[in-house]
Amino acid sequence: MRSTTSLSRSGSFGSKSSRDAAFDGGSGSQAAGHFEFRRRTTEDDEDELKWAAIERLPTFDRLRKGVLKHVADGGAGEVELQEIDVGKLGGTERKLLIESLLKVAEEDNEKLLRRIRHRTDAVGIKIPTVEIRFEGLSVEGDGYVGTSALPTLLNFVVNTVQRILGFCRAFSTKKRAVRIFHNISGIVKPSRMTLLLGPPGSGKTTLLKALSGKLDKNLRVSGRVTYCGHEFHEFVPQKTCAYISQHECLLGELTVRETLEFSSRCLGVGTKYDLLAELSRREKEAGIMPDLEVDAFMKATSISGQENQFVVDYVLKLLGLDLCANIIVGNDMRRGISGGQKKRVTTGEMLVGPAKVFLMDEISTGLDSSTTYQIVRFMKQMVHIMDVTMVISLLQPAPETYELFDDIILISENHIVYQGPRENVLEFFKNVGFKCPERKGVADFLQEVTSRNDQEQYWFRINEPYRYISVSEFVMYFKSFTMGRKLVEELMMPYDRSSVHPAALVKERYGISNKELMKACFGRELLLIKRNAFIYIFKSVQLTIMSIICMTMFFRTEMRVGHLIDGNKFYGALFYILINIMFNGISEMILTTQRLPVFYKERDSLLYPAWAFALPIWMLRVPISFGESFIWIALTYYTIGFAPSIDRFFKQFLTLVCINQMAQGLFRSIAAVARSVVAAPVVGMFMLLVIFVFGGFIIAKDDIQPWLIWGYYISPMMYAQNAIMINEFLDERWSGVRSISITEATVGKALLKMRGMFVENKWYWISIGALIGFTIIYNTCFILALTYLDCKQPISFHSDNNCYFICPSMMQQL
Repeated sequence: MRSTTSLSRSGSFGSKSSRDAAFDGGSGSQAAGHFEFRRRTTEDDEDELKWAAIERLPTFDRLRKGVLKHVADGGAGEVELQEIDVGKLGGTERKLLIESLLKVAEEDNEKLLRRIRHRTDAVGIKIPTVEIRFEGLSVEGDGYVGTSALPTLLNFVVNTVQRILGFCRAFSTKKRAVRIFHNISGIVKPSRMTLLLGPPGSGKTTLLKALSGKLDKNLRVSGRVTYCGHEFHEFVPQKTCAYISQHECLLGELTVRETLEFSSRCLGVGTKYDLLAELSRREKEAGIMPDLEVDAFMKATSISGQENQFVVDYVLKLLGLDLCANIIVGNDMRRGISGGQKKRVTTGEMLVGPAKVFLMDEISTGLDSSTTYQIVRFMKQMVHIMDVTMVISLLQPAPETYELFDDIILISENHIVYQGPRENVLEFFKNVGFKCPERKGVADFLQEVTSRNDQEQYWFRINEPYRYISVSEFVMYFKSFTMGRKLVEELMMPYDRSSVHPAALVKERYGISNKELMKACFGRELLLIKRNAFIYIFKSVQLTIMSIICMTMFFRTEMRVGHLIDGNKFYGALFYILINIMFNGISEMILTTQRLPVFYKERDSLLYPAWAFALPIWMLRVPISFGESFIWIALTYYTIGFAPSIDRFFKQFLTLVCINQMAQGLFRSIAAVARSVVAAPVVGMFMLLVIFVFGGFIIAKDDIQPWLIWGYYISPMMYAQNAIMINEFLDERWSGVRSISITEATVGKALLKMRGMFVENKWYWISIGALIGFTIIYNTCFILALTYLDCKQPISFHSDNNCYFICPSMMQQL
């Protein structure tokens, strides 16, 4: 069990004093004055007996047991109490619990959250809160200007050459600095909904990524971003904060529920389990009997590492995805859910986790105004009741959605024009000289009032002539405004680090143990293989057809043995087999390339490390390699007439498996390095040409120039050929003595020597070892590439009549 604070099996959370300090939020008697809570002296004897039985259990078992209320079958509305293990809830039990708590999500969610908060307040539990501050934040990047920014083949070649020469300081590139933000400061407070407004290209995504610690490494950043007074190097921002991108990046083969369950399983529960243990201890000492439904809900959402997460059912209900929970997400080749539902799934991936800070970027794209309103309303309930810190970026929110927010951050032309309460924003612009018309949406007014083209229509001072107020002037006006002065005063006062809740900032990179991460990734990979079964069936059918073609071309009745001229036919047959088995692994390159965007998103969110993604892919392809190799050898070995020996049959089978595994590792590593469906096949074909040229078939070993002989020994094709040829031509039927050329040499050895191959049996096992070594090397390169490389494809954008050429991450930030 991973969490910010360790918890033993007995449920202890350190000493009593440390537990009280960690979750102290006031005395229970003070909190109880705000609402009613039930003690054991309740009139409901059955409830009391059930709860008393649970309280007698050891702490570890007590935290996994709950009571589920449901209407008895066939009963006249009678309610039955059923003791359940929240770690093993079935589909029916999860549905009953959800329906009892959220009959109508729009009405009951706020009641549920208040019941949870009332329970924690009753015993003085303090909820962790996070305050974000950014001071003097500036962000810059480099981009090409003018025609050099156009994405053409000529520009790509020229810019690449210029970068190389510029690195050697032999040429200066046509780049210029692009300022995204300059010296901005502000505070994002907990328990307040913050709306981030600004026209497209104003820098909303850049600000959200800067606050979440996910800015592109190529950007130049200055200034400070702190969480509760702590800088990024003092905790793990990716786990403390959940950044939700405006772009849907999902696996189309998984259903909505499977997508959220995997995310929930990898993110873990954070400190929920520790909080529940302390809550249970305090209630037991105070003699308080909790609400049984709330108790079951809290316990079910605090169990980590389960395949079927109850919190997923809650989020599905909350986001209105319960009706499409078992429908695949879909992609360009598969029909799935709608674009608006995909946007909600992207939001749900982070909501199922334990983060206390949520930074949401354009979550309303593809949603109608009613759905957006409901989702933002649910977010507001979380923020106000559970003290969550949240910033939501919306482009054109409807008036009713705009009214749900507490604070506004207005961005324009690389500056923050206004930051403060929503109620004061119109007052600020009125003081400057602009008024929002009665029938105009406030959000639309805020985004247009700073524009040179739209500003004049909002000028209301009739006695004064209109003049254009620039963004810089708005910034100066805000500094003299009441909210601006208050913001400066708050920033001048350092945050009291001693008041930070121990569970507020996450210090561990991953939410669950390495073993659980491996199990989660392994399970998803196995599921993806099942969903992509057509690909693997097609590959098997393709191999079957090619093996039939092969055995008809090299049928055993025409394959004589014992002479040099006969060996050439066997040599061609073996090489044809090697080529087919090797090329059969090329599909790994395409499959891997298509999954990389999802991997990069999940890796950067610290759902799992690169090795947890790569190892299941490697391991689960081994049985597939065995199956494909067996199909080929079962159809061709006897019909072609290879060495009639059972041990040589299995040796050839082992060789084909090793060749297939080596090829798959090679193509996977190429995909991870190229990172593009366009570049990967080009690089893959080039690598195959190099491997074939130095493999010993096109050019024999003795014909290779001495200064290029190193290429022969590092080519996996050479070892594959040696293994499969040695296994065949060192058989007894090729042991006849030649009458010419080489004295006392067998026909088999002569055939091998003609192609410059090894003639000793030990080289079969050396070649097998080399193929296994190449497999390990290629898969290690695959893991390293996944760990250290990012998905980047240069694109262009236009601003201020100039064209810039930058990476997609920077483009999204603009």
